[in-house]
Amino acid sequence: MERLTSESIKKINEIVEAHKDLRGPVMVMLHEVQDAFGYIPFEAIEKISEASGESVAEVFGVVNFYAQFTTEPKGKHVINVCLGTACYVKGSQTLIDEASEITGAPINGTSEDGLFSIDATRCVGACGLAPVCIIDGRVIGASTKEIIREEVKAIIDAEMSQKGKLS
Repeated sequence: MERLTSESIKKINEIVEAHKDLRGPVMVMLHEVQDAFGYIPFEAIEKISEASGESVAEVFGVVNFYAQFTTEPKGKHVINVCLGTACYVKGSQTLIDEASEITGAPINGTSEDGLFSIDATRCVGACGLAPVCIIDGRVIGASTKEIIREEVKAIIDAEMSQKGKLS
């Protein structure tokens, strides 16, 4: 398990402190922690538990119940592929396989370089656009393997360009 820096702990403390006296603060705190870190570290679950008066098990249960929360760090770029019925029938399995192959990220995992995470999701409520992919929060309907390849290539090109500017 990855150790958090003192700066990360400070950020968690700020989030908890800002919401601890509100009604129903657990969800708000969890969302803010996930927004800040890309995942919810166990240390945050403990601090949210303490501040809210809920048990660690209850807070952890909330994290596990809602699909948008994760306790594992995600890649810098997240590709979600809907495997709900409409999307699956229209070929989303080939899309997720393609995304995994070209990024090196396992399905429901992160690439070794930390650049990409691939997540198989269930219905995203856009069945009329099937098959649907969500790349970095952007919904792409009527997705194809070619679209996936173009999107990933654009991300890689942008990352390489950014690295060139930092050198």
